Amino acid sequence: MPHNLDHTSLLSCFLPEGVLDYFTISNYEFNNILFRIYLEEKSEVPPEFKGLCVHSNGFLPEITVQDFPVRGRKVSLIIKRRRWEVQDDTHRSLTRDWDLVAKGTRITKDLASFLKDISRY
Repeated sequence: MPHNLDHTSLLSCFLPEGVLDYFTISNYEFNNILFRIYLEEKSEVPPEFKGLCVHSNGFLPEITVQDFPVRGRKVSLIIKRRRWEVQDDTHRSLTRDWDLVAKGTRITKDLASFLKDISRY
């Protein structure tokens, strides 16, 4: 019996568990050598910013995570994380606390740690 799967459902099979809770698939590419999945952090204000007046202020530079090969093809996750700006006199820039994400979700601690570490750059 054929199934009508959309691209997101199919591509989600190649992603670490829980990633689509925080990211959307914005694009994908594949050829005989490489499989790329492009992810953008959702524009939902992180719960740790509750009580602050923040808005999305673009993205941090893209990062590439090399993942396990699939059927002999290299897999890369191209990730764009959001930058949040506090709407007050300071206009501080903030990023999601990936340690909190790792504690409360299915995203692995390794992926959360990676996302946290690269937020410093």
